[in-house]
Amino acid sequence: MKERIYNFNAGPAVLPEEVLKEAQENLFSLPGVGMSVLEISHRSGAFDKIIGEAKEDLKSLLSIPDNYHILFLQGGASTQFAMVPMNIMPPKNKADYIVTGSWSKKAVKEAKKVGEVNIAASSEETGFDRIPSELNLFDDASYVHFASNNTIYGTEWKTEPEVGDVPLVCDASSDILHKKIDISKYGIIYAGAQKNMGPSGVTFVIIRDDLLQRSPDSLFTMLNYNTHTENNSMFNTPPVFGVYMIGLVAKWLKNMGGLDVMHNLNKEKAELLYNCIDESEGFYKGHAQKDSRSIMNVTFNLTSEEFEKKLIAEALDNGFGGVKGHRSIGGLRASIYNACPKAAVEELVKFMKDFQQRNG
Repeated sequence: MKERIYNFNAGPAVLPEEVLKEAQENLFSLPGVGMSVLEISHRSGAFDKIIGEAKEDLKSLLSIPDNYHILFLQGGASTQFAMVPMNIMPPKNKADYIVTGSWSKKAVKEAKKVGEVNIAASSEETGFDRIPSELNLFDDASYVHFASNNTIYGTEWKTEPEVGDVPLVCDASSDILHKKIDISKYGIIYAGAQKNMGPSGVTFVIIRDDLLQRSPDSLFTMLNYNTHTENNSMFNTPPVFGVYMIGLVAKWLKNMGGLDVMHNLNKEKAELLYNCIDESEGFYKGHAQKDSRSIMNVTFNLTSEEFEKKLIAEALDNGFGGVKGHRSIGGLRASIYNACPKAAVEELVKFMKDFQQRNG
């Protein structure tokens, strides 16, 4: 096996090679600091600069307005499933949830422990193969929650759901930073970093400042968004190395030309892979309906489970890692996040066409 294979894992996922090399070069001692980023105090001037630059670069990339706070938290998106309703469901204690996959179902489970949950739409009946087109919303919900991209099933919202003036809350774990979005349409955006931003261990949160007033004083300290906004994400020791890596990824994206350039490249990569699937005459079959396809996670099946197992094994032998589908649904999945180079997708397509020719 070659030293570095093509990484199609869904998360923790591929990171830009330039970022990995820079982190490697400076891991023993940060320039001008004299110690590793793994050792520095989160109260030091060195880390103040790291977290400050990371926030500013992300604010620039996403055009985040001044009335939003940027947080680097811990506990993953799974903790946000609870923090969101605990903080902003009161005082009405009711919210709308759009269910498009396993993770939004888990978010519903947590929200029901806080208040009344209305399933405004769901695509579960068709195996989560599409994004719902019609919503049945509460008249007076505290917020509407959705997941912008569904890693397991390979579906993606092409634009935000229309919810009027109700705050929109988004789990953007698997497609954050893949394109520009209009932040002003959202009340809260949260994302586990390990798919498209950096290593695991950091949860990125954007929250509109007026929503902070909803957080009850009775909340546990660490579960109150105000705790973290008032302390610049450093009420306790933050994931220092993870924030450092996110900062490097943000600078890499800026050097690439920003999110518009990144989005065009992402669309090119996805088109290559979906064309391979669509032109296979049924040998490969995509899971998601065409108008709901994700450009981050491409999910598909072969004509038999035997062929799927064979392809996964041969793929690894040929330097393609992480193409096995999620354990809950099987099949195959290629996650082609920002840091996945176009060349990796081109080589995967060549391999898939060769595999079809040998086994079709």
